[in-house]
Amino acid sequence: MVRAIYPGSFDPVTYGHLDVIKRASKIVDELIVGVLNNKSKTPLFSVENRVKMLNDAVSDLPNVKVMSFEGLLVDFAKKVDAQLIVRGLRAVTDFEYELQMSQTNSVLNNEVDTIFFTTSLEYAYLSSSTVKEAAYFGADISKFVPPNVVIEVKNKLMKNKGDR
Repeated sequence: MVRAIYPGSFDPVTYGHLDVIKRASKIVDELIVGVLNNKSKTPLFSVENRVKMLNDAVSDLPNVKVMSFEGLLVDFAKKVDAQLIVRGLRAVTDFEYELQMSQTNSVLNNEVDTIFFTTSLEYAYLSSSTVKEAAYFGADISKFVPPNVVIEVKNKLMKNKGDR
């Protein structure tokens, strides 16, 4: 059985992320979407909210499971017995960073390999940061994220503006 992890912060999940998830799920027996709980960052959504949004978005993919994790990705891979790490590449600039991370992970755990998916052209420009910025200024983000995420982002931003 080939088990892979597609890690990320997914703050929020975008159609670009979902494109990689769908394509990767076709070549492995099980794909775990690993939602990183990075205590050094302040995400828009809690890890629990990000897991919920992802679960809603991948509910039609029976071999995809969403889990949160902390710490080193290779430690999480060992814990869930994953052999592969899936990473998406939008541009050449992504490749340099991802290659460095792949090589570091290989040194830390040589039993886990990394595979790269180039993002489909229609999503190559897309990032969670772009979505959040566009939403903050009132733009329609429905072309970037699933409908449930549009609602969550709008509600969160309205709540945050009300807290000021």
